[in-house]
Amino acid sequence: MKIRLEKNAYGKNAINLSKIIRHNDNHEFRQISVSVALEGDFDTAHTEGDNSKILPTDTQKNTVYAMAKEHFTSGIEDFGIILCRHFKKNNPQVSKVRIEILEHLYRRMHFNGREHPHAYISRGNEKHTSLIEQDESGITITSGIRDLLILKTTDSAFKDYIRDEFTTLKETDDRIFATNCEATWTYNTIYLDFTKQYEMVRENLLHTFAFHKSLSVQHTLYAMGEELLQKNENINQISMVMPNKHHILFNLGQFGMENNNEIFIATDEPFGYITGTVTRE
Repeated sequence: MKIRLEKNAYGKNAINLSKIIRHNDNHEFRQISVSVALEGDFDTAHTEGDNSKILPTDTQKNTVYAMAKEHFTSGIEDFGIILCRHFKKNNPQVSKVRIEILEHLYRRMHFNGREHPHAYISRGNEKHTSLIEQDESGITITSGIRDLLILKTTDSAFKDYIRDEFTTLKETDDRIFATNCEATWTYNTIYLDFTKQYEMVRENLLHTFAFHKSLSVQHTLYAMGEELLQKNENINQISMVMPNKHHILFNLGQFGMENNNEIFIATDEPFGYITGTVTRE
């Protein structure tokens, strides 16, 4: 019997980092979580206990904090590229570096129409994500949005679906459409203003969601992806997860009252789970 080690990797996860960038008249606050994973020639560490090719995960953690001082000054994608290049250049035994960054988003407080120079408020659960990978063929960047809770109160329908002996759902031309959207997209170049790109993608997705006459979650998911690819030549593909956050019309008839699409039961479970990937041909 022959036994061998298959694909393996190791690294440091959840390196939580906050940074204040001090400008002359204001402070910029950033909060991220970084995960590092290395693939390469680590077989003997597994099979012989030989650690001579292992860069300690504690060193990986320290590298992230130390390099953030000078190099975390713009988009998380730019910082990820710098980390990838550092680990790849200084560790010839490494064949692939994977840097995953999640950013907790804040915005400045406003008072009397002016931004406060150092006071921030959270943008809720919404997060900016990015996965930066480098191997012998180069660097790829996949960025995204997570926990983007969006809702509209009309312009959403669902009808003409399959009906069988177990179907109880009523068709509707007018319903609440709510979803906790997750989107990831792949850039076709690394030479971009990634912060600007993120805001452009976010605005495009929100605009399409808001104005699209939806016949289903699937219908709107595709429309959001199609519109983004038509408007942004720097992106080749976008994948979305759009769980249906159901708002069910409550029966006021039992109290002799009419419910004209006004009162709903908001439910978390069970929920519809819709996914899709839209790609440029």
